Amino acid sequence: MHSSSINTILFLLSFFFFLSFNGPTMADPQDTFQLPSPLPQWPPGGGFANGTIDLGGLQVKQVTTLTKIWATNGGGPDNLGASFYDPDAIPQGFSSLGSYAQQNNIPLFGHVLVAKDISNNHSYPTLISPIDYTLVWSSESLDIQKDGEGYVWLPVAPDGYTAVGYIITGSSAKPGLDKVGCVRADFTDTPNTTNTTVGLGNKNVVDINGLNVYGSVGGFRVQNGSVGNLKGNLLNSMPNLKQIEALIQTYSPVIYFHPDEHFLPSSVDWFFQNGALLYHKGNESKPNLVERNGSNLPQGGSNDDTYWLDLPLDGSTKDRVKQGDLQDACAYFHVKPVSGGLFTDIAIWVFYPFNGGARAKVEFINLSLGKLGEHVGDWEHVTLRINNFNGELHSVFFCQHGWGQWVSASGLEYHTGNKPVVYASLHGHASYPKSGCVLLGSGGVDIGIRDDTDKSDKMMDTGVNAVVVAMEYLETAVVEPPWLNYERKWGPKIDYDVEKEINKMKKVMIGKLKKAFKRFVESIPSEMLGEDGPTGPKVKVSWSGDECV
Repeated sequence: MHSSSINTILFLLSFFFFLSFNGPTMADPQDTFQLPSPLPQWPPGGGFANGTIDLGGLQVKQVTTLTKIWATNGGGPDNLGASFYDPDAIPQGFSSLGSYAQQNNIPLFGHVLVAKDISNNHSYPTLISPIDYTLVWSSESLDIQKDGEGYVWLPVAPDGYTAVGYIITGSSAKPGLDKVGCVRADFTDTPNTTNTTVGLGNKNVVDINGLNVYGSVGGFRVQNGSVGNLKGNLLNSMPNLKQIEALIQTYSPVIYFHPDEHFLPSSVDWFFQNGALLYHKGNESKPNLVERNGSNLPQGGSNDDTYWLDLPLDGSTKDRVKQGDLQDACAYFHVKPVSGGLFTDIAIWVFYPFNGGARAKVEFINLSLGKLGEHVGDWEHVTLRINNFNGELHSVFFCQHGWGQWVSASGLEYHTGNKPVVYASLHGHASYPKSGCVLLGSGGVDIGIRDDTDKSDKMMDTGVNAVVVAMEYLETAVVEPPWLNYERKWGPKIDYDVEKEINKMKKVMIGKLKKAFKRFVESIPSEMLGEDGPTGPKVKVSWSGDECV
């Protein structure tokens, strides 16, 4: 369901998820996570998965053997705290770029980045020691169970250089100047916690008595901190087309649909070939059949409400197309660099011809909201984040009504091998890492819109019929289909008789339930009281940026 739909709007009313499914299994932070199956031998070519990345005079690699420096057993996700680590052994000639932090409710799954100057530029090297440290936080006043005291330090970089990580110590004494390296400024960009946070649980942040710790690429950062991000060299780190095909077959998720789901995905071509219509404002009485691959769709431009797609006019055909065709369904892959090319994001888009009506829970009553929440043309996605040092799956983003959540590879459920499981919610098709029910809305834990997920024999391996539709960094390697550049709506806008729909629901309400339902209805803004088609993948903010969390 797209961002203007009923579930999205109701989510805005409370800003909270009320989760009834189980989260990741609690684990001793000393446990180390490994993917269920060994990594394959990746196809050769370029610098992908070679263990090191050359940023153009600065060689970077990761150290995964870590030593715990300090930990707290409170705060953060599940109030289990976080642990802070340094690399156990740094390869000769390399310098650490910072310490690593991770929440304690999942197994240890991370690394520290280390770097080496290979520029031979003695007057302006790519890596240099800091000139001092600034203490930005200490645990001395922290009234919580902890392993001694912890101190967080910001390296003070010389002019023309940038610190890209913080240092944790178990002593109030400043670290040695050889503890960490600072990177030449032209190898870094402006810090941004939105596009660097990866895999630290609920909103990727551990809040420990005012210390907001964010995961970053091979280290950690603090909120409003002043460390930079490394910029990679795409030609030296990103996968080629053969390697992408291997990544898709290794990690492509398996989507489970709810046993009661009637509105399943299809391929875009199946939707077009089964009578999808293109409407043009001012000429609504003469819609055009959409040609194969969308070759007659208007290209580019913007969503100006002058064009939209709709279902076939014939009633029986319309009902059949609404149900999709799971056997024909395709997953559409968009591959892009993140963190300057140190990671690869593979966004996996799935198309549903129709999004079903929403369902609500009002205390002990579950009810259908009729047509509210319905719309034609539903685009949903999940995103795989791949470590470019070794090709390992790092985390998965689950899109949920315009928001979503990153889940570390250690917190995922797996189908076979290293293929994660995704649960699509009933009718709305939001993606979740676990089965169960999520309530979206206001009025307390017993009132809200239901997102139900469960396993069934209706399932889709996104690696079967996989289609790579965009890979901008390789330019000519992939030809984008015409439908991808159709930036108008994939469904019509329809206004309902809202009063009629609501009166249907009131009939089942009695006593306190009627009052609770009244509050629930009054809190629904007018934007969701109708049907509006979504735009396609390329119009989404995440297409050219990072996922929204």
